[in-house]
Amino acid sequence: MSLTETPVIAITDAALRKLKDTAAREGVDFNATVLRIAVVPGGCSGLTYDLGWDSVTNPQDEVLEQDGIRIAVDPRSAAYLSGTTLDFSDGLEGKGFHFQNPQAVRNCACGESFGL
Repeated sequence: MSLTETPVIAITDAALRKLKDTAAREGVDFNATVLRIAVVPGGCSGLTYDLGWDSVTNPQDEVLEQDGIRIAVDPRSAAYLSGTTLDFSDGLEGKGFHFQNPQAVRNCACGESFGL
């Protein structure tokens, strides 16, 4: 596993704060755990984002580190995520994590899935 030089995905400060708060609440050990970000089939637009803690990385994963959090992305997902920013909002217009993906040509109304 090696750290990639060009990040596949950027993570805003707001998203990093929320990830760290969530990790602390869930007892996540950053020495043994990565944040896995993936793109999987699903949703009304065809593809959806998957975000979760993982204790396993694969040799082909792209791994980056931002502010003490290691992030793992599989090669297939990396192609879909290139140029994407992960943000967090707790405002009235949609609380939660939001992916801003410049490759997405369509998004569903709920913002949970996208298509290329």
